[in-house]
Amino acid sequence: MSPEAGGPVSDLTLLLRSLEPELHPGVYVFAVLPAGRELGSLPVVATFLEREGLTVVVEEGAAQQAGLSSLFRAAWITLTVHSDLEAVGLTAAFSGALADAGISCNVLAGAYHDHLFVPVARAQEALGLLRNLGRQ
Repeated sequence: MSPEAGGPVSDLTLLLRSLEPELHPGVYVFAVLPAGRELGSLPVVATFLEREGLTVVVEEGAAQQAGLSSLFRAAWITLTVHSDLEAVGLTAAFSGALADAGISCNVLAGAYHDHLFVPVARAQEALGLLRNLGRQ
């Protein structure tokens, strides 16, 4: 299905041409909630439950107010193309381009978009690489 039709895209060539990465304002951190601590009103972007604890992605200021230690400070980039969760090769394409430039990337796939968390200091460089990836 085409991006214009509003459905998920699975064709790798079309995905790459339609990435349209968007940088969210602010700094986000990965942190772990201490055992037994509830989310409460913490405005999380994402969570992932692991055996060792609940990983949260949250805006840095909110994490500091909640007394959470930052494990990774990141810029948040969303690939605005509606990518199919079963699409093959998209993650490999963008992570390979970022890896070639020495930029780490933590990826979270939502139902509609892929969300990339890259080091804050390399956000603009990552954004440029992602935009160029779609032009190649």
